Amino acid sequence: MQTDQRQSARKVMKTRAMVAAEGAAPVMGRTSDLNEGGVSISLPGPMAAGQTAQVRFDLLVEGQLVPINTRARVQYCILSGGDFKIGFQFVNLDMGATTALSRFLR
Repeated sequence: MQTDQRQSARKVMKTRAMVAAEGAAPVMGRTSDLNEGGVSISLPGPMAAGQTAQVRFDLLVEGQLVPINTRARVQYCILSGGDFKIGFQFVNLDMGATTALSRFLR
């Protein structure tokens, strides 16, 4: 059985997301939750644990949409309701995105 390795609490957030793995066309999906360290996104196809991708989604922070566009690494991939729920860990999140996430998670 896998143990939860999150370092902080997650918050439900449902919005459109775009994931672009190296050497593949961008794929649209939907976020389900996020925390300071990563985001869970449902996609139509699987991704391998350890694979990296560019992840993009928008946060609504204090009434304004803030785009988050960052590298992320796949931590898990499970089949869920016909899609694949993929957990991404952020890689080198920039200061602006870190600040926006902190404000959103308050």
